[in-house]
Amino acid sequence: MGIIAFLILGAIVGWLAAAVMGRREGVLGSMIIGIVGAFLGSILSYWTTGADRAYLAFSWSGLFWSFIGAIVLVAILNALQRPRHTHTY
Repeated sequence: MGIIAFLILGAIVGWLAAAVMGRREGVLGSMIIGIVGAFLGSILSYWTTGADRAYLAFSWSGLFWSFIGAIVLVAILNALQRPRHTHTY
């Protein structure tokens, strides 16, 4: 798959994962989340099924595992982010 398609799919997967988890990211942030999520999804795919199905492969299973990896990454980012306390008096 070409690098442009890789970046576009990464941005879409990252944007969907961020939207599902309630996080607002820009285009670059979504790309990073999607691409790193694909690598994380590849590891999760290998651990659960014994096969490497992610890396943003243009297949339903590749997209599924990329999305799952991106969800896990966003959950980790949300957990590491400092909570913002707003005080209303």
